[in-house]
Amino acid sequence: MRPLNKIHLQLIAIFAMTIDHVTWIVFPGYSTEPLAIFFHIIGRLAMPIFAFFIAEGYHYTHDRMKYMLRILMFSLVSHVPYMMASVVFQNYGWMSLIPFATGEGITRFLNQGSVLFAYFIGLVMLCVYNSEKFKHWQKAIIILLLCVLSFPCDWSCIASLVVLAIGDNRGKPLKQVLNSMFWILTYAIVYFFALDKLYGLLQLLVILAVPLLMLYNGKKSDNELINKIMKRFFYVYYPLHLLIIGILGLLI
Repeated sequence: MRPLNKIHLQLIAIFAMTIDHVTWIVFPGYSTEPLAIFFHIIGRLAMPIFAFFIAEGYHYTHDRMKYMLRILMFSLVSHVPYMMASVVFQNYGWMSLIPFATGEGITRFLNQGSVLFAYFIGLVMLCVYNSEKFKHWQKAIIILLLCVLSFPCDWSCIASLVVLAIGDNRGKPLKQVLNSMFWILTYAIVYFFALDKLYGLLQLLVILAVPLLMLYNGKKSDNELINKIMKRFFYVYYPLHLLIIGILGLLI
């Protein structure tokens, strides 16, 4: 029996994401404190669970265009809160949020985006991949260009490619895991050599989300009110919690 429904998994992902983000405040930078590492490991559960349900939403929605535009809209709403929080996460000065105030200000404002935008690009990739209008080589070029577009986002283009891997292999859990982990491994290798070795290895621990997803029973909650609330809750919670983190960082 699979005991976890969609609401259970979404709440787990939201909790993991929040713990991860708060940890960046309490332990700034690439902390080697055991407690910080433990909390960041919990945080690895978030992206694959969210990516899974983004891909599921692509399959179940009655209006894909409306679904995609909703995610795009909330990614735009989340941009400034994300930038505020990234100042805290990455220990940048607050002046970097003001265009031209520093040498990197305008670049940082325009060249970084939240993971929601990467999820949106992942949905576009799914549309392209499943389209009969394009030949295989055309699909490959378009998806490559979409990778470039989502590259500056949180989780880079990897979150987009994970959405594609999960959505393209729906009903084939082994292929979903293997294809997704291939992209995660690529991300971990780049992270290992370009940013931080320990935190590069931590990225591989997204694999811990797989046992939880294997417990998914394919259902929503039996409570319709909860389903209606949760349908919009993440879209509101995501920018709101980033805004709070950004304000706390400014105050601290």
